[in-house]
Amino acid sequence: MLKSFHVRIANDGRVMIPATLRKRLGLHPGDTVVIEEEDNSARLSGYAQVLREVQTAFAPYRVSGLNVVDELIAERRAEAAKEDAELDEWLDGRGLSGNA
Repeated sequence: MLKSFHVRIANDGRVMIPATLRKRLGLHPGDTVVIEEEDNSARLSGYAQVLREVQTAFAPYRVSGLNVVDELIAERRAEAAKEDAELDEWLDGRGLSGNA
């Protein structure tokens, strides 16, 4: 259900979010909010809500038992080891030690 609230923009650009709306959205002083602009309109959402929406949107692509962070770290370490081996080979080819 669409509800409208009429508020004024203060001289310093601040907008007061009505208490009833803050309570319904679970917003508290100091919370981060996200303002999305589309077609000359603005949509305000709490950061936690946006995070839930993003997680829901990506949930179908999640592979059970796969931790993409661990996978990324493993790939980075493998790439770093490969680069180290290439550097050692390059230095050895020039009679230089990789342990200098």
